[in-house]
Amino acid sequence: MINVEFFGTSPTTGFSIKGHSGFAEEGSDIVCAAVSSAAYMTANTITEICKENPSELFEEDGLMVLKLDESSAHKCADIMQGFVLHLSSLSKEYKQYITVTISEV
Repeated sequence: MINVEFFGTSPTTGFSIKGHSGFAEEGSDIVCAAVSSAAYMTANTITEICKENPSELFEEDGLMVLKLDESSAHKCADIMQGFVLHLSSLSKEYKQYITVTISEV
């Protein structure tokens, strides 16, 4: 199961993604691929396109965490909102493989 937690709502100040979906074998898992691709696109857009420096950015097998300070979160609000929408939609379609929670900070 992939567990996604978003921090804050107005604006979203970051996310934590943990786990593997178990949808299919490694290398063939479209659910893991979709989540990973969207997470990396979000992180890369924030750091490389918007030139914002997350207060925390960490990635290892089965875990990615990104946290923004309030100023950066406001500048990247549309990007984060799109990411929340995308993963929320995936979690509805693949509810046995992805959970999404939104925590107030």
